[in-house]
Amino acid sequence: MKTTLIPAVAGLALLAGLGFALADEIIVTPEQQTVVKEYVHKHKIASVNVLGLELGIGSAVPDTVELQTVPDVKYRYAVINDHTVLIDPSSRKVIQVIE
Repeated sequence: MKTTLIPAVAGLALLAGLGFALADEIIVTPEQQTVVKEYVHKHKIASVNVLGLELGIGSAVPDTVELQTVPDVKYRYAVINDHTVLIDPSSRKVIQVIE
């Protein structure tokens, strides 16, 4: 009994951990992407230079960077090192680089 119970419990623990990892993933819908791209192109802002910051999904944006709002979208954007990025305001992490 013990030999079958231990692998089963270990398997459940792994699946639970995987569920938590997937819950952290942020998905931006195509509609939100369109709204953000159109808004950003109409409301240009100056780029902020942040030395040593490599922009990519999950990169943390310093508190010194002012996040701009987009109507009807919970995410914010900023132009950092000449790249427009979409940011989760609660974690201040980049969720998408806007082309």
